[in-house]
Amino acid sequence: MALSNKVKEKISIEVIKTLVTRFESFPEDASKNRNAPFHESFLKAFSDKIEGKVTDTPFFISLSSWLHGLNTTLGQVFFENVAHHLCEGEKREYTSKKSGNLQITQTQKENISKIITDLSNSIDKPDLYRENALIYKNYYTPLVNALDFSADVFIEDDTSVIAIELKTVKPNSGEMRGEKQKILEGKAALYRKFPNRQIQFYIVFPFDPTVDPAIEPISSFNKKRFLGSIVNMNKYFDHEETLIANELWDFLSGQSNTMEQILEIINTISTTEFLNKFQYLNDNDNRLRPEYLETLNCWHLYSEKELVENSQLIRQKINSDKKLKRIYNKTAFDNKGNYNFERYNELKKLLPLSID
Repeated sequence: MALSNKVKEKISIEVIKTLVTRFESFPEDASKNRNAPFHESFLKAFSDKIEGKVTDTPFFISLSSWLHGLNTTLGQVFFENVAHHLCEGEKREYTSKKSGNLQITQTQKENISKIITDLSNSIDKPDLYRENALIYKNYYTPLVNALDFSADVFIEDDTSVIAIELKTVKPNSGEMRGEKQKILEGKAALYRKFPNRQIQFYIVFPFDPTVDPAIEPISSFNKKRFLGSIVNMNKYFDHEETLIANELWDFLSGQSNTMEQILEIINTISTTEFLNKFQYLNDNDNRLRPEYLETLNCWHLYSEKELVENSQLIRQKINSDKKLKRIYNKTAFDNKGNYNFERYNELKKLLPLSID
């Protein structure tokens, strides 16, 4: 089942925003970074490994920095936003600085401490159902503050609450114990805040870097292999509380082959012609040309496509209204790649309700 046009458009806009910002910082000219003596000195130890592969050391250093920025953007912005679009979720924080700490009972706190200690000492193996049984209870003991926690994706309905911690595929060594304690206390706190609802808290990874694309589908995953590659992951986390690659994206969308569809959208937009096409779309003189509509359709920009297809009617309705003319003449995107939905919503009011 295919993603809806609405979701495809939202994902496409996230791709456009990511590409626009990364184009701004791409190191086409590394001449301003010619002197990086410490980097170059350390790289000499690897000269035999990069010989024939790296011909311009300053550019290589600049590109490495750029790639680090891309990784940060994907991890902190792109993956989160796409996840929200797929499931209608949001990022939510329960901290003393935001909405105030949630509380748990002293008994829940003690049970969580014992779970962590026993996992750390390998007395127990992670067991989602056993651990849940220890914290999903109404103990009548004094209340204490739970650890601050946030969910990168938070989904709430009448019957369930789902919290998701989105991690990089190469988390820091020693990070898993702290993550486990935070998630256990988060689950206990959510259990008290949302009584009579099913509480789920997952730690998730957007793709499996251990997959070999030459012999395996790029969206596939091997949970045992991947989790085993992360220091202490299997020591603290049950496989039932982890989601990886297509398993994650399908869970969020409620459909199959979601990761493939996301990659297809990215691959359609992310070509060597991207910047030219983006600038073409943001030139109002091109709006009535066939190529403009073709690009909108190819990039899943259905809102702007609707305006273009009904441009004659819109201009008739605008007539001599100076304010609406100004709105109509705004560009579709700002210089960061954000689509102007405020403009779209104002112009859509001019169209018959039957037009969807």
